[in-house]
Amino acid sequence: MPVQKTYTFHVHGMHCSACVLLTESELNDLPNVTSAKSSLKNNTVEIVGDFGDKTLEQIATELTKSVKPHGYTVSVEKQIKEKKWGDFKVAIPIAIGFAVLFVTLQKMGIVNLVNAGNVTYGTAFVIGIVASLSTCMAVVGGLVLSMSATFAKEGDPSTSLRTSKIKPQILFHIGRIVSFFILGGVIGVLGATFQLGTIGTFLLGIIIGLVMLMMGINLLDTFSWAKKLQPSMPKFIAKHAHGISKFNHTLTPLLVGIATFFLPCGFTQSMQIYTLSTGSFVQGGLTMFAFALGTLPVLALISFSSFSIQNSSKSGIFFKSAGLIVIMFALFNLINSLVVIGVIPPVFNF
Repeated sequence: MPVQKTYTFHVHGMHCSACVLLTESELNDLPNVTSAKSSLKNNTVEIVGDFGDKTLEQIATELTKSVKPHGYTVSVEKQIKEKKWGDFKVAIPIAIGFAVLFVTLQKMGIVNLVNAGNVTYGTAFVIGIVASLSTCMAVVGGLVLSMSATFAKEGDPSTSLRTSKIKPQILFHIGRIVSFFILGGVIGVLGATFQLGTIGTFLLGIIIGLVMLMMGINLLDTFSWAKKLQPSMPKFIAKHAHGISKFNHTLTPLLVGIATFFLPCGFTQSMQIYTLSTGSFVQGGLTMFAFALGTLPVLALISFSSFSIQNSSKSGIFFKSAGLIVIMFALFNLINSLVVIGVIPPVFNF
């Protein structure tokens, strides 16, 4: 008779709410697991299941096999994480270089984040690029991998291997970009029902700035407390969104692309909040479209190859650079929101 036991293991590689969702989803699919509940606060996962006489180490190895492709490992002992402060020696110059480039584009009129009340499409595109390079995109990569695995196991045998791999990926990206435009437009229309005055615009600017600030600090992967402050989509919505990738149907890739709009990514949420202030279907839709387009290059690279930022030896420098850039965006927004409301005089004159 099967004996259900409860085990607690440490999970290495978790960074955000998306990681919680992804690890739980993958581990719950294992035949010996009855339930899996991950904790970002402690970087642990509580497993209820029947593993017979296997040792804890053997169980951890078995669990790792399902989450390893996404950059996570399960172990009995807690990992002492090295913060690698030395990465900042490279990350800071990179971030400064990006800031110089951003100011140059600002002066050319291509992007504009300095005015908290006006995020241009160019800026939305740039934020999309930064978002796609963050660890929160691990969950989107996880969706794509799960979807690909489903099609590989149950795909149409009359279809060539190359076609069965490429077609779902193309449909996924089409579904993602189109849905971001349509749903962004819907949010913009909803925003029109609220008469946002100066105070409303100020509050939205502050919220966007704080969300991005928390995302940037978390990307530095240096301060563990930042994980607890990240906003996230209600878990039941995110779980259903991720579960779509498990269905094998011609339309599944399109549905998975649409589902990414509802996944726990702070960057997406900050752009959705801004879109509310547009009060326009076209402007709201194009803002989210530009953001999704910015995420396309990296997501396409993940889709069509085994590319993984998290597993790179330079990942520490990479994420610290991205974190510093996001923090700069956040500070621009926060400071200029205060300028708009008249709390402080103009700080940036470029």
